[in-house]
Amino acid sequence: MPLTPEVLTAQGEVVAWLESLDVSFAADEELWFTIDGIESPRQIGSDASGGAFVLLPSQHVLYVSSEGRAGIIAESFEAFIQLVVARPYWLDILKFSAGGDLQQMQRAADALEATLEDDVNEAREEIRGRLDLPEADDPVGALYEAVAASDAIVRATDGSPFTTLFNRFSIDNNPMLRNAAA
Repeated sequence: MPLTPEVLTAQGEVVAWLESLDVSFAADEELWFTIDGIESPRQIGSDASGGAFVLLPSQHVLYVSSEGRAGIIAESFEAFIQLVVARPYWLDILKFSAGGDLQQMQRAADALEATLEDDVNEAREEIRGRLDLPEADDPVGALYEAVAASDAIVRATDGSPFTTLFNRFSIDNNPMLRNAAA
């Protein structure tokens, strides 16, 4: 059976473990953005920073940040869960992507992984085991490909378009991450 939001939310313990990785499956009642060409976007969740996860009709998962950035982050709901489990700091990988440089994203992932607390590994094991979820082959590469190919146009309520999820920073701009990568 393919992993869907409905299958996942029926597993309360898995949902709780995912919340420890900063993903909530309680959708906002009213959307604060629009997506060109999609009349009724299906928000499937959110994160602690106010961002929204949307399942598109194509089955791609779109992330809309509260800071005016948006893009497709996974080719399917299952790929989204694999990404969150493998790289719960996926948004920081994009923040430190140096404008969408895959090598910089991998450096960021390695540095961020080195700073994780032990309970993240416990959450990963629990989620994968309970969902019989295979490990993602290359979560950083898949994230890069999804964001780079993202063609969804998200707009704020005033009509202004959101920008890409790739940010201009690299881990070299952050002393803690720069040292973790050394």
